[in-house]
Amino acid sequence: MYVRSLPAALVGLVTMVSSLAAQPTPAVTEQLAAAVLPLPKEMRDGAGVMGYRTAGKLELLRPVKNGMLCLADDPAEEQFHVSCYADTMEPFMARGRALRAQGVKGAQVDTVRFAEVKGGKIKMPTAPAALYQIFAQSYDAATGTVKGGRTLFVVYVPFATAATTGLSTVPSDSKPWLMLPGTPKAHIMFSASM
Repeated sequence: MYVRSLPAALVGLVTMVSSLAAQPTPAVTEQLAAAVLPLPKEMRDGAGVMGYRTAGKLELLRPVKNGMLCLADDPAEEQFHVSCYADTMEPFMARGRALRAQGVKGAQVDTVRFAEVKGGKIKMPTAPAALYQIFAQSYDAATGTVKGGRTLFVVYVPFATAATTGLSTVPSDSKPWLMLPGTPKAHIMFSASM
């Protein structure tokens, strides 16, 4: 009854907040196990994990011991998504999360971050930095498996170009290639079938 008496613009907001509140936050142990899935098995135990003790509040659940930081699946999102990356990328990644939380969308997030890198506000790694991700329809905590999953593996090499790496910038499913050359977000893409 209360929701129906609100202006139409607020009904959607109340509904969204209600659905977020209704989403159960998985146990920390479950989040830890799922978050590190993209990593090779030998790297999982030492990876730091950021996840949710409270709905909607991303926080550190386990400290980094091996240079890799993983983000647990956000229970408010419909699809399962976990990612792990070299912790040297965290200033860049954290800034992206902060901008999105402020309502900055799409390509504008990188426009702001690139300007801040250029201005010295965000420090980028000076050595290659890996990122592993899994996107899936769902995750089964009991078996530790994903359904309908696909993986992504990249190596960030900020400001790299075809000339500095010897890599093509033409997308390929059969060989590594360089995406976003010359930018702070330049990275080598690897196909999951490699």
